[in-house]
Amino acid sequence: MRLSSFVASPLSCLFISAFVFSPCASAQDRTTEQGEAQISDPNIECTPYQYPPVGNAKNNFPLSWTVATILSSDSDAQSKYQSIESLIPNIPPKGTQPQSLVGNWGNITYDPSDPDCWWTFEKCTTPKVPGIPDDIAGLPEPNTLGYGFDDGPNCSHNAFYDFLQSRDQTATMFYIGSNVMDWPLEAQRGLADGHEICVHTWSHRYMTSLTNDEAFSELWYSGITKQMQIIKLVIGVTPTCWRPPFGDVDDRIRAIANALGLTTIMWQYDSNDWRVGSGNITEADIDANYMDLIAAAQNGTFGASGTMMLTHELNNFTMSEAVKFYDQLASAFSYLVPVGVAFNVSNPYVEDGYTLPSFAEYIAGTHTGSVTGSGDGDTIGGSSDSSGTGGSIPSGNSTITSKSGAAIVSLSHVGSFASAAVLITGIQFML
Repeated sequence: MRLSSFVASPLSCLFISAFVFSPCASAQDRTTEQGEAQISDPNIECTPYQYPPVGNAKNNFPLSWTVATILSSDSDAQSKYQSIESLIPNIPPKGTQPQSLVGNWGNITYDPSDPDCWWTFEKCTTPKVPGIPDDIAGLPEPNTLGYGFDDGPNCSHNAFYDFLQSRDQTATMFYIGSNVMDWPLEAQRGLADGHEICVHTWSHRYMTSLTNDEAFSELWYSGITKQMQIIKLVIGVTPTCWRPPFGDVDDRIRAIANALGLTTIMWQYDSNDWRVGSGNITEADIDANYMDLIAAAQNGTFGASGTMMLTHELNNFTMSEAVKFYDQLASAFSYLVPVGVAFNVSNPYVEDGYTLPSFAEYIAGTHTGSVTGSGDGDTIGGSSDSSGTGGSIPSGNSTITSKSGAAIVSLSHVGSFASAAVLITGIQFML
């Protein structure tokens, strides 16, 4: 069941004047999330459209796909940053910009004892600075997979989301703020379908390369404050979880995220799906990574506790791989659940009135949460202390390689999804 009422903000009902370049696009309804979700032609899906609430608020946000900084007009951000500045450890940014923004650390010298718990260096997930919670990398529930996807919302995700609906499967979606700004109706679908929404920063840079105020801004403008965050403006909720792009996090970045009420979610297995076609990474390599996880589950590796695998809503290939291996994952694991469900996070957002099902409810067949109210209804101009938390969650494998871009792609619709060919129709650069 789709939870269209989850999109609590009245913004989703406003008229959108769409401008498109496809002659057949005029027949499509691009004024609501429901209408956008019905589009089956990926070329139309990925044609830009106007969304007045975002257009009217564009001066309240950094430019899309640029490193976020605190806007001079944003007194709330300035005040919040000053209030948490003393909590940030004295750890310098890694590397030198601009090379470090894409994971090129150059001649960086780093203490091999890993004093900063730098995940990119040694996959550290237990902070060495006191008072910072452990990262989440695995799950407490046996033989359970924390099911989720990074880098959304992808403009052509309708076929993929339709597939998930057809299997009554929800997941944790880590949305990039700039993608939410570019594809707001697609972002609304994530919540309407009952997925758990988390933050994946504003511009998808290596977080440890950023200065303190840049790292703060990457989180602030994506999904923290009710006043100025793009996820709140577009979708109507304020997330309480995040995942660092490329897994690049250390105790300085963790401290900033924690001060903003965000739980850090990592992973233990890496599909490397986003790397296909780069270097010597082939489709067969990605298939093998999926099969390694499936074999581990079949061999009882997760008999005491569950796990997570890094996968992406990035392009046709990554979404098609998720579909291709879904049945095998569902067979190998007892349960596939959103991360918050595995930890019984009943209130995943700052706003009241939104719930996730408990783990017991999920495995009993209730796969979407409920709405007991309409949230606070805030859009731009509301107020919050930006310190909400969604629940107590206790506490991988990647390489330092930059993504070349997020592909705008096509997918066959559900009826012939399994045979979908890889067809890249364009490129939207992320870095």
